[in-house]
Amino acid sequence: MSNSFFGDMLQTITERGRALYDRAWERRGAAPQDSAQFLSLCEELLSGRGEASGVALAREILNRYAELTTGPRVAFFEALAEKFGPEPKQLEAAIKAYQDNPSEKNAARLHDASEARRIELFRRLNLAPGGTAALVRMREQLIDAMDHRSDLGAVDDAFVHLFTSWFNRGFLVLRRIDWSTPANILEKIIRYEAVHAIHDWNELRRRIDLPDRRCYAFFHPALIDEPLIFVEVALSREIPSAIEPVLATQRDTLDPARATTATFYSISNCQRGLAGVSFGNFLIKQVVEEVSRESSRLSTFVTLSPVPNFAEWLRRERGNAASTALPEADRTALAVIDTADWWKQPDLVERAREPMLRAAAWYFLHAKNKRGGPVDAVARFHLGNGARLERLNWLGDVSAKGLRQANGLMVNYLYDLDDIEKNHEAFVEQRTVVASSAVTRLAKAPAPMRDLAPVQM
Repeated sequence: MSNSFFGDMLQTITERGRALYDRAWERRGAAPQDSAQFLSLCEELLSGRGEASGVALAREILNRYAELTTGPRVAFFEALAEKFGPEPKQLEAAIKAYQDNPSEKNAARLHDASEARRIELFRRLNLAPGGTAALVRMREQLIDAMDHRSDLGAVDDAFVHLFTSWFNRGFLVLRRIDWSTPANILEKIIRYEAVHAIHDWNELRRRIDLPDRRCYAFFHPALIDEPLIFVEVALSREIPSAIEPVLATQRDTLDPARATTATFYSISNCQRGLAGVSFGNFLIKQVVEEVSRESSRLSTFVTLSPVPNFAEWLRRERGNAASTALPEADRTALAVIDTADWWKQPDLVERAREPMLRAAAWYFLHAKNKRGGPVDAVARFHLGNGARLERLNWLGDVSAKGLRQANGLMVNYLYDLDDIEKNHEAFVEQRTVVASSAVTRLAKAPAPMRDLAPVQM
């Protein structure tokens, strides 16, 4: 049976259920217009038992939610936080029953009673056609609201709890993106690219359709034409140290059969409403398997990654006379980066090179956030997936964005298939930053550097 058959069947059930729902409201002589009635629909959905009417009611709620402006949306999130938690009386009874008799049955009853009602509401809303996509958009709007409302965290926790289950690896489908991919998906690849902007269709084709370039994306059955995350891959014979040669319009194309290195140079999450639900670790591992099947000569798997938090961190350390990361001599030397177009002037480049690379090594190995992990978000992602910080690339990205975010710095993370699990455990359990000896030496002493990538001018 095709997906179309099931879709038609679900649509028929929904229409019949909606007819029942509409007649019920007609008998009441009312239409659910105000917020109180909107919330009453949610209560009715939670208390209902009929599947057909439940599907129709879920669709009605989502349709009405889509029409809400910012203020009423936030009010709805407030109601979810305040009125759709666990049922107090049921929870108290379950706690007492378990205390009196700590059996498995009573433990299960306590587990059920402790679950917030908002979680079951989201499950039932998901029954509506397009419900998953609507809930992902709802969570995106919740994230916007949470910029100013920390009291909505419990609602966000409910979304993350459900999305982690609904979007687990077992449901994800890996698809290669190439020039034969439907145009509506290719348009989204252009739109969602978050690392190195794709300016036109010709540039997209260079990234996905040349013999030594690959692009892969994860999809979910409930979001058929919406990529969740995608990675762009360059095949080469060496580890790249700068992004410009990778993206160059004019370059020599490599026969994939001669490639020994696969570089993940851009990884973009597409659905902001799924923030906090990790797909990247599964994506990288599966892409490694895919490209390895194509070429048995591939033995090196690396990233060419941005360092989005480095420039801001360095600015703060330069202004801190008591900095443990930057000695006074390095703070003085780094004053040259305040000069306009400093990266185009060889004498300034040479003066800034060693102090900045020392600072970068310290940044990766020692700068921590409140949770004890690396300050750098990209580092947390790759180190958490079992990669090793392999190399710092001086002036690897001299685009306006690369200079603004990282003073031109880029890094390579190496995925050594034999060490991924060990590195992952070291990072998760002890927050250990696994790095190459070249990087660790940089953080220890201000010695001249001879084993780094060459300057890219």
